[in-house]
Amino acid sequence: MKAVVTVVGRDTVGILAKVSTVCAEHKANIIDVSQSVMQDLFTMVMLLDITDIKSDFTGLQEALFELGNSIGMKIHVMHEDIFNSMHNI
Repeated sequence: MKAVVTVVGRDTVGILAKVSTVCAEHKANIIDVSQSVMQDLFTMVMLLDITDIKSDFTGLQEALFELGNSIGMKIHVMHEDIFNSMHNI
């Protein structure tokens, strides 16, 4: 199983490290990362393997959402089933 994580907000030091730490704490393996900084706007998309996560999917979503709130970023986590359904209509 996979999940897509998007991160958007003002660029600051350590965003990738903080998001990666939460993923590691939940045993979500980062498969791929793409990030870009346009002026002071940071954007990142991650693909995670969530086959062996230690909590349920909602736990990972909530942890990343809370991280986003604490660092002033918008973090969204979408299960691959939802992602695939949205793009197969």
